[in-house]
Amino acid sequence: MTRMRAVDAIVQILIKEGADEAFGLPGAAINPLYSAMRANGGIRHTLARHVEGASHMADGYSRTGDGRIGVCLGTSGPAGTDMITGLYAAIADSIPMLCITGQAPIAKLDKEDFQAVDIASIAKPVTKFAKTVLEGAQVPGVFQSAFQIMRSGRPGPVLIDLPFDVQMTEIEFDIDTYEPLPVAKPAATRAQAEKVLDMLVASKHPAIIAGGGIVNSGASAKLVELAETLGVPVFPTLMGWGVLPDDHPLAAGLVGIQTSQRYGNASFLESDFVLGIGNRWANRHTGGLDTYRKGRTFVHVDIEPTQIGRVFAPDYGVVSDAGAFIDALLEAARDRVAELPDYNGWAEECRDRKARLQRKTNFDTVPMKPHRVYQEMLSAFDRDTTFVTTIGLSQIAGAQLLHVYGPRKWINAGQAGPLGWTGPAALGVVRGKPGEQVVALSGDYDFQFMIEELAVGAQHKLPYIHVVVNNSYLGLIRQSQRGFEMDYEVSLAFDNVNTPQDSSSIATGYGVDHVKVAEGLGAKALRVERPEDLAAGFAEAQRLRDEFQVPVVVEVILERVTNIAMGADLDTMNEFEDLATSPADAPEAIYALLD
Repeated sequence: MTRMRAVDAIVQILIKEGADEAFGLPGAAINPLYSAMRANGGIRHTLARHVEGASHMADGYSRTGDGRIGVCLGTSGPAGTDMITGLYAAIADSIPMLCITGQAPIAKLDKEDFQAVDIASIAKPVTKFAKTVLEGAQVPGVFQSAFQIMRSGRPGPVLIDLPFDVQMTEIEFDIDTYEPLPVAKPAATRAQAEKVLDMLVASKHPAIIAGGGIVNSGASAKLVELAETLGVPVFPTLMGWGVLPDDHPLAAGLVGIQTSQRYGNASFLESDFVLGIGNRWANRHTGGLDTYRKGRTFVHVDIEPTQIGRVFAPDYGVVSDAGAFIDALLEAARDRVAELPDYNGWAEECRDRKARLQRKTNFDTVPMKPHRVYQEMLSAFDRDTTFVTTIGLSQIAGAQLLHVYGPRKWINAGQAGPLGWTGPAALGVVRGKPGEQVVALSGDYDFQFMIEELAVGAQHKLPYIHVVVNNSYLGLIRQSQRGFEMDYEVSLAFDNVNTPQDSSSIATGYGVDHVKVAEGLGAKALRVERPEDLAAGFAEAQRLRDEFQVPVVVEVILERVTNIAMGADLDTMNEFEDLATSPADAPEAIYALLD
């Protein structure tokens, strides 16, 4: 056995567990761990400007590949509390992430010592596991258990709090005989698969709801094979978007009361059987449950037993890893292929709606409508692009109008939706997808929340394009205030005395000069004010990104007020803008619009 400090054992464990990408900030109480990382050299560390930003970077990194676990590091006290929003975003979307905090020495924990806070108790509601380690000899076992917990069942984040003296304790440890603990994942039985198949083939218009659990289990390719074997249309959730390409013949569209396509909702409302795999029945997906459930039989498959029946009682529930269930159902379907109904007619009906029920994007107004921005983004950025976003009208319109062509190419803090997540998460995504095209999408308020993290991208050469659609408003909140007949404390507009505008500019009065701020932080930036200049602006952004290898901000000046389609039920969506009536109205649509 080798004798070493507990922190030296931690670094060796992280590397052996495959968690060798860290984001954080050093501090007095976590310096021992940093000294171990420096001595070992096997962990790449990205220095953030804010610990919350570091947690979102680790989250974004974890979302980029199967089995990846980003690590967030911080000192005692406020570093841990700064991580809470990041932990919440991760557990809400079932993302494994490891947060490690320093802590005051054990003897000081009950003495209100400087920056000594019970972070484990604070973090427990937003983690799968949170613990302050009080014995140095327990460190290897705690980390071993933490990785098993992160990966088992429904994935999620953990937090380990390390008092200074625990970090420095010398322990006996042998990394050569250390092994990760086995990961527990429930699997559907053949009998369960047969029952689900019996229910499906008894229907005329079956639908598959493909949730984020499919992405988490690395089963996207299997899902495509299942859909093709059965001939059944697939409706991805926001977290499952990309499990099959948007231009796949069985891709029927997103369903929901905000992030959805018109054709997705219309086709879903014609279904009579719904198989949900790895999804949560989130309220932004279902809308009113009476409308969502009416006339349909439901099967719910989820890795977490307590998810079954949480929102509504399905007609049949299966506790299983998404990939394991798809394997079982595929095997059953292949054995019974001769008796599978022909659903080509139903699938063709869904494709017909996809070609008829589209929203207009080709607006040429000045100031711009956001719809035109997304149209030009689809033209400028290829199908291998990974989009990163979080919340707001920018995200809602993006989900309605953009296209996604593969798993983990739409990276979105779906349930928590914390403002400020987009920028730092995008940096984590770039770490996880080096050399790939990453495009972040923010409204001006989301962008301002953690704008300082642009300096991280500049310092560490993490190139991506950040599209900021600026209406100088808290747009989603303003739209929700319409029901209260008010427009109160949601405007961000003011005359910026440091940015005089010439008479030809339409950005006068839009407040924060995002171009100047971004450039001051080491990024490149440009502003686009007219729709005819978007294509050139996006081309220039890509050139700047490639030349300088830093984040590039494209600020687009929008009209101040745009209401984006949404409603309370799938059949009562409010469409505030003109709809597409000709192919020219939606030139980037998957299918050319039919009369």
